[in-house]
Amino acid sequence: MTRPLRTAAAGAIIAILAVVALAADQLTKNIALAELPYQQPVPVWGDALQWYLTRNPGAAFSLGESVTWVFTLVLAAAAVAIVVAAVRGVRSRLWAVALGLLLGGILGNLTDRLFREPGFLHGHVVDFINTPWMWLGMNPAIYNVADIFIVSMMIGVALLVLTGVRLDGSRERRVDAAVDDGEA
Repeated sequence: MTRPLRTAAAGAIIAILAVVALAADQLTKNIALAELPYQQPVPVWGDALQWYLTRNPGAAFSLGESVTWVFTLVLAAAAVAIVVAAVRGVRSRLWAVALGLLLGGILGNLTDRLFREPGFLHGHVVDFINTPWMWLGMNPAIYNVADIFIVSMMIGVALLVLTGVRLDGSRERRVDAAVDDGEA
């Protein structure tokens, strides 16, 4: 096991990575808004990747377009939960990285919900990365850099949980190992 971080160091990692992810998301969205035609595909890599600027009032795949304010509140609650976890004792480097990038992604889409048209709490998220992989039997997806951080870090969080890494950096002991050792 690696030496646990001090809570302040873990908090600094979370904050720095959140700011970097938020900045990357907002920068790329602003470039997309300035440079891309609205809802017209721009090929990048054949049929596998296109730029396609659109505004999403809903969640993934535009679900829940009429309840944008709910997504805003959920994003805000998730951001607060990560900050609370950081303050209460994240001491694992892996958790700090995962939570920092996850927080940055959440803040990227939350920024859109709060400050983009059509208005506060109802803003539409700017999406511009299109992977129309119908030829692979997958539904097309249009997303942004924040979404990439959110999805990849949620996978990271799931892996941390499944491998038993705790927020403090310690590892859970496997129950079946304890049974094999005659300790259960």
